[in-house]
Amino acid sequence: MTTLSDLREQTFASLRGPNFRRYIAGQAVSLVGTWMQIVGQSWLVLQLTGSATAIGVVLALQTVPMLLLGPYGGVVADRVDKRRLMIGLQSMMGLQALILGLLVVTGTIELWHVYALAVLLGFNQCFENPARQSFMLEMVAPEDLRNAVSLQSVLASCSRMIGPAIAGLVIAAGGTGVCFLLNAASFVAVVTSLLTLDVSKLRPSPPTGRARGQLREGLAYVRRTPDLAVPLLMMALVGCLAFEFQVVLPVLADHTFEAGAGAYGFLTAAMGAGSVVGGLAVATWGRIGIRPLIVIAVAFGIAMAAAAAAPSLPVLLATMVLVGALSVTFTSTTNSSLQLASESTMRGRVMALWSVAFLGSTAIGGPVAGWVCEQWGGRAGLLLGAAACLVAAVIGAAVLRRRPDETIPAR
Repeated sequence: MTTLSDLREQTFASLRGPNFRRYIAGQAVSLVGTWMQIVGQSWLVLQLTGSATAIGVVLALQTVPMLLLGPYGGVVADRVDKRRLMIGLQSMMGLQALILGLLVVTGTIELWHVYALAVLLGFNQCFENPARQSFMLEMVAPEDLRNAVSLQSVLASCSRMIGPAIAGLVIAAGGTGVCFLLNAASFVAVVTSLLTLDVSKLRPSPPTGRARGQLREGLAYVRRTPDLAVPLLMMALVGCLAFEFQVVLPVLADHTFEAGAGAYGFLTAAMGAGSVVGGLAVATWGRIGIRPLIVIAVAFGIAMAAAAAAPSLPVLLATMVLVGALSVTFTSTTNSSLQLASESTMRGRVMALWSVAFLGSTAIGGPVAGWVCEQWGGRAGLLLGAAACLVAAVIGAAVLRRRPDETIPAR
């Protein structure tokens, strides 16, 4: 019989490693700041323009570099020391937040400043994201990877709860500029955590060295491996049209329910609360592979459709908790499935494609979601995401029907 102690040990297995504990502590501080900036940036653009499409454009500019250069970021991650690369790029991301904050508090901010800094942040994320994703397996043992990825998602979800709630208060009290300055300060924590890791306890993957055709090699590897290609395709579709909450939620809060910045913060926090529950569930009982992804995608689509039909703000807050739980379940399951199915020398390139599918697809989905919201309102933006989830599930089911002997084992 499983005891409470056994359950706790299973849920937090990856935290046994001191390096991962130190890393996750730095991330805890930085991610709160990141979510404060996400909320502040969307609200700033809405204040400057009054346009949901403009929010989508900013998100697109931030993710176009990932869409175009993300796969090459994976090539770099496979070649170099991932920890050192992350230290440099995290420092530059902190500088970007500092510049944005100073422009706002001095009253000199213009929309083109936001656009330019979004592009700069996007270039940083091109190389930082695949390095960070593939670095996880250098800190923890393979059997603890799913747990570590899920706990990282739980941390991001807690930050999604705390950061937006703080951002709403900060915006009301001191304006959006303070959000950006606090985010800049938060990068000190994550850079310090990376600098103080015990390098002797890491399990670095062997560098691939420089060679011609490494990007094509990675793409061909994914194309001939269904256990990688199908989850990536599902992630691309869901990431493109369902994960545009930074566009949809401000419109729901300000235009649909006319409730202001506080409601936007609470909607985001409600998603974060659900994400904590979903992330802990995946950490304890999660499975990997295409079949679990199909089930999760269907549930995710139904939850988003229910949120779109919510008759009042309290009901919407309740349904967004479920949306948050299923969103983190989908991303964690996809991430773990890809990492455990890929060869160590290819992992950086595979996770770069995951970043393109999840983050880079916003370059397309952000403006689309913004246009849909402007034409038919925030509810239509949620329905667009629901449809994307259900189509992704159909694609996965079609592959499994032709290939019932799925090679990724349930773990």
